[in-house]
Amino acid sequence: MGQSLAYRVERHALAAPFRISGYVFEASDLVVVELTDGTHRGRGEGGGVYYLGDEAPQMIEQLEANRVAIEACESREELRQILPPGGARNAVDCAMWELEASRQNVPAYKLAGFDALKPLVTTFTLGADEPEIMAEGARNYVGARAIKIKLTGSLELDVARVRAVREARPDVWIGVDANQGYGIQDLNALIQAMDRLKVSLIEQPLRRGAEADLDRFNSAIPLAADESALSLDDVAGLVGRFQVVNIKLDKCGGLTEALLIAKEARRLGLGVMVGNMVGTSLAMAPAFILGQLCEIVDLDGPTFLKEDRVPGVEYGDGRIWCPDEVWGTPSTVFAA
Repeated sequence: MGQSLAYRVERHALAAPFRISGYVFEASDLVVVELTDGTHRGRGEGGGVYYLGDEAPQMIEQLEANRVAIEACESREELRQILPPGGARNAVDCAMWELEASRQNVPAYKLAGFDALKPLVTTFTLGADEPEIMAEGARNYVGARAIKIKLTGSLELDVARVRAVREARPDVWIGVDANQGYGIQDLNALIQAMDRLKVSLIEQPLRRGAEADLDRFNSAIPLAADESALSLDDVAGLVGRFQVVNIKLDKCGGLTEALLIAKEARRLGLGVMVGNMVGTSLAMAPAFILGQLCEIVDLDGPTFLKEDRVPGVEYGDGRIWCPDEVWGTPSTVFAA
């Protein structure tokens, strides 16, 4: 059964500039895909992967170049052969999930094998800034149970940042994200300092391509692969180097592959985390389904935006909840 493809680019301003290692973000350009068969509709949102040059213009180019194949595509597995991993395939894949859910008159999470969903504790992220500013930001996350801190690769300053947040919030789980900012020569010093500050996770300390530097490396804190784990093909190479894989739908190309990654990671003895690029609730909803399988959840993207979609995901008591009406429910059937 075929479908027609439509897409648009939306620019969503951030409430404040957001800084990580090597980048400062002020807005997020998102590609929204809609698939329709005349009766039913499916929607998906792709933010792309900025560090791979996978941004809105490249996503649109992929969609248009493959329009005929996408409109004739009969399954999400077939889509994995049409488009490469990345934001364009994520948007189409998620639209196909919602379209199928509408056709079958069931929520998308039931198609994924879940009888029901539960609220999830999520991290709330602090962009890299002066330590006192980050401490104030941590205090402002009043209900947070988990906080993720962005680092920049400057060891002394990064330790000061984490110390300030830990002193401000001695009660929360803390993870740090280096976004490829460190080299192997500084990793032991980073781990020792983070261990003293009761940090529970270090995400992507080394650059993508330097994974072999972690062979036979023992860390007192679990290391999570983010940039080092783009798609299903990368998972096997994480064993013996990382302890956790951070799955993002924009990296791997949608919920279909994300679920495959989670299954394979578990088989190989890796922990599973779900993350996100900065996006709206339309992107969080399918990731929320994946989050049901994850030990660590980082789905705070809409909190950085000046304005989210309505209806949207809900945050409270340190948790994220996705109401049925946000995405993937039969309510998206067109009126006759």
